Amino acid sequence: MSMAITAETMQIIQRLEPRRDVGSALHRVLENETRRRLAACELTDRMFQRKYGMTLAEFEATGIVEKHGYSLQVESDHQDWDQAVDGITTLHDVLRRIQKQQ
Repeated sequence: MSMAITAETMQIIQRLEPRRDVGSALHRVLENETRRRLAACELTDRMFQRKYGMTLAEFEATGIVEKHGYSLQVESDHQDWDQAVDGITTLHDVLRRIQKQQ
């Protein structure tokens, strides 16, 4: 696949990865951004595990949302937690695909 990269984007890439060609620089930037997002999702997962003293699977299996009367805070935590855990799975897959291209 071929695509055009603007001169400004090229300058940014060269600033971020000055010792690499454009292709490997983009590859490196994608890998770093994926790792950053993965770390954020893992941090969110750990935060909720500490808060509730269980994993997301346990949280869902024990009906914590229902036990707390479907409170806005618990519902919101559940949604954020679920999104983080899903993100971990997705981003691990993305990272494997990026690393496979090296």
